[in-house]
Amino acid sequence: MAPVNVLIIDDEEEFVSLIVKRLGKRGLSAAGVTSGRKGLEHLEAHTVDVVILDVMMPDLNGLDTLKEIKKRHPTVEVIMLTGHGSVKTGLEGMSYGAFDYVLKPYNIDELLQKIHIAAERKALRGE
Repeated sequence: MAPVNVLIIDDEEEFVSLIVKRLGKRGLSAAGVTSGRKGLEHLEAHTVDVVILDVMMPDLNGLDTLKEIKKRHPTVEVIMLTGHGSVKTGLEGMSYGAFDYVLKPYNIDELLQKIHIAAERKALRGE
């Protein structure tokens, strides 16, 4: 089975590097970018199964980025990552098509479980 391709979109560069490394050590193919616009560019050029998307970003916030991802790549599953927002923001993301949300600081095991469930959901749809 091919590894799950995960894209991290978060404006905190150190956080992106850390989570990419942690997911890679757990057998996932992970890449990271530091803005919503860069994330959309990455999605045009690479196969991605699951996006981990920060809500609060300066150039294009997470909810606007989510809307663009779902418009351009409706089969990609998105997990919202919210630290500055709240559960309400995570639920709002789900109303725009996000698969789920995780609160910062995140628990790696919880995040991995949600990534695998999202990837399975995408695979079951045959995409």
